[in-house]
Amino acid sequence: MSTTLHKDYKERIVPALEKEFNYSSVMQVPRLKKIVINQGLGAATQDKKLIETAINELTAITGQKAVATLSKKDISNFKLRKKMPVGVMVTLRRDRMYEFLERLIRVALPRIRDFKGIEGKLDGRGNYTLGITEQIIFPEINIDNINKLMGMNITFVTSAPTDEEGYALLKHFGLPFKNAKK
Repeated sequence: MSTTLHKDYKERIVPALEKEFNYSSVMQVPRLKKIVINQGLGAATQDKKLIETAINELTAITGQKAVATLSKKDISNFKLRKKMPVGVMVTLRRDRMYEFLERLIRVALPRIRDFKGIEGKLDGRGNYTLGITEQIIFPEINIDNINKLMGMNITFVTSAPTDEEGYALLKHFGLPFKNAKK
């Protein structure tokens, strides 16, 4: 089962990028490799149920089981021990990745209050990380069952060698960037 966004990538985005950057082969066209959703939960050292709640919410949002991330070392100031859960993450690939991206662009981002677009700053290697402050923008989350608002980072990992190519790829996918840089 191929999603509409994946079909759109093959039929519309690849030819557009090929023309824009004068690639000699279709294989040079950048593609979206994976989407990593990460929630850092520093307060989880005090409240153990926080990790469980975050895992359930992230699993509901992405349709894939979230895993807890563990601390690498002891930090006494934060009452943190090695291998304590400090966050949750999910890595999406293939169809689930395209389904999530489509829901993010078409449903979740428009639900943000006073939304004027997202920043267009990439990491220097063609990848982009989007910070979201509240998990309630996703329709899978029932607002009545929320006891704590938690943000998350969504990282789009592309095969683009430069920021310019990565930006063009994500722009073609429909990410609503604020400034149309060129």
